[in-house]
Amino acid sequence: MNTLHLTDTTEDIRTAADILSNGGLVAMPTETVYGLAADALNGSAVKRIFEAKGRPMDNPLIVHVARFEDISRLGLVSEIPEKALLLAERFWPGPLTIIMPKGKVIPDEVSAGLDTVAVRIPSHPVAQRLLRVSGLALAAPSANTSGKPSPTTAEHVADDMDGRIEAILDGGACGVGVESTVLTLADGTPRILRPGIITREQIEEVIGETLVDKAVLSQLESGEKVASPGMKYKHYAPEAEVILIRGDDDKYINYVNRAYRRGMSAAALCYDEDAASILAPCVTMGAMSDEESQAQELFDALRAVDELGVKTVYAHCPSTEGVGMALYNRMIRAAAFRVIDLPTKRIIGLTGQTGAGKSEVSRLLEKKGLPVVSADKAAREAVEDESVLRGLCEAFGDILLPDGSLDRRRTAEIAFSTPENTALLNSITHPVIKRLMLEEAESARGDTVVFDASQLFESGEDLICDLIIGVVADRETRIRRLLERDGLERSEIERRMSAQYSEEFFGTCCDDIIVNDGTAAELAAAVDELYERSVSR
Repeated sequence: MNTLHLTDTTEDIRTAADILSNGGLVAMPTETVYGLAADALNGSAVKRIFEAKGRPMDNPLIVHVARFEDISRLGLVSEIPEKALLLAERFWPGPLTIIMPKGKVIPDEVSAGLDTVAVRIPSHPVAQRLLRVSGLALAAPSANTSGKPSPTTAEHVADDMDGRIEAILDGGACGVGVESTVLTLADGTPRILRPGIITREQIEEVIGETLVDKAVLSQLESGEKVASPGMKYKHYAPEAEVILIRGDDDKYINYVNRAYRRGMSAAALCYDEDAASILAPCVTMGAMSDEESQAQELFDALRAVDELGVKTVYAHCPSTEGVGMALYNRMIRAAAFRVIDLPTKRIIGLTGQTGAGKSEVSRLLEKKGLPVVSADKAAREAVEDESVLRGLCEAFGDILLPDGSLDRRRTAEIAFSTPENTALLNSITHPVIKRLMLEEAESARGDTVVFDASQLFESGEDLICDLIIGVVADRETRIRRLLERDGLERSEIERRMSAQYSEEFFGTCCDDIIVNDGTAAELAAAVDELYERSVSR
């Protein structure tokens, strides 16, 4: 199909109106995002919207009209609630969608089989002209491939829709940038199903108590019916994996920088103020205090991250208040609900090579009054978890003792025999170990906690650390210590050591290093010096 690229001339708008009247599809600008329009009362035309977007037909569409009286003239609803009249007077034309009981003329393709219909009056002048010239009610979800970020320019639409639809009507960049607020008046207390630039607080000024649907900030239950566009599990997503990072601003920057220094294929989706401190490639989404600017730039930013060619994007999590709720709603879906909550405490990561003396450094720091959270302790608790035990047995075979508990020695022999087995062990145990350690850290006294973890980097816990201390020693010293301490064969020790990171790795990725090749007194002095230099600040 040859897609026409039209402008806002009278002739082109007439051409777009004719296409729509004949059952075709036209991408049109609105003040929020570009919509993919079809005659809302023509079920066959509406069905083509879903085909062009690659979108399942269980998602209801919003019907756009030019004037309030068009709602009754076209029979779109069976009744207009009094609160709809009040909201229309305040917010229409504008980025508010109201769900009301549907009229008989609404095809199931528009309502997804529900007994309601979503209606709005856009304020964009080009959309208004197209609606008036055509005389139609237009069903128009965002004009993008299903699941991708919504388009805010005609160029975005062309990237996704060229060759799939009859025409793209270019009206410039959209001013709002996120889709309309969706409010249902069809069942009891008014309820926001999708937040937008018009906030809950603004709506309550007009009609009083207004609820926020639980699916706005969390995912739908399995099998739950979708009542509004934008409520699906994953939506608005670029090709790169998006992960929301929620926590203190400095901790967010530290997290991204550690990932970048580790050589991860990662970028940041952040505020303007973050960018100067972030080492990784950045895409910014506006000033931290300007939520309306963030809304305008969000979808452009989500599309731009794919131009960086990275696998993962760490996004600075917005608030859930005011317009921030609309931003969070879109970003949590772009991230498929993957959120990392950063600890509120200052975390000092303590790690090192096996046999280097990390445990002794941990003891010395604890003597100085620092709470220590042990990964070994958390690991012992983790393997008592039924799901972890099941995963280990599936991975490594018969590794249980007669009483049903884990045979730790046998498990270690298998798990540390190859780097692949070690990685498999980590993938099973580390998520639970990390959760247990964070829980203990949050309940510990004081505002600084030591994470004693030999596999700090393998578990990804290094990314949440404010300071990382590495303990190293020369190879023969470590082998001697392990022979004396554990009674293992030298070949077994060397096999385990070969599965660990090198001294060069610790030197590169740690913030501070303790070299423990000497006496106990020398180690204590080194810890005292490090404490004063880095830890006690």
